[in-house]
Amino acid sequence: MWDLWWVWVSAALVLAILEIMAPAFIFLGFALGALAVGLLLLLPPAAAWLAGALPLKLVVFALLSLLAWLILHKVFGLRKGQVKIWHRDINDD
Repeated sequence: MWDLWWVWVSAALVLAILEIMAPAFIFLGFALGALAVGLLLLLPPAAAWLAGALPLKLVVFALLSLLAWLILHKVFGLRKGQVKIWHRDINDD
């Protein structure tokens, strides 16, 4: 089952929907990693390299997810010197 490209792409879609429901840039990295593995399985040389080796697929998924998360954090994360300043405390009402 894990050798099918559409299973990985479906998992990416489910993780992207989870990211929409709970926005925290956590599931989005995993979704991009699953999408990348699904797209790798579409390419014949990569599919042959990954064929029948679930542990290898999981390692590739983990590395691509980490890379995607690091890129997302670099692009959309807190900028250097940017600080959130609170002007009002919700407990002061």
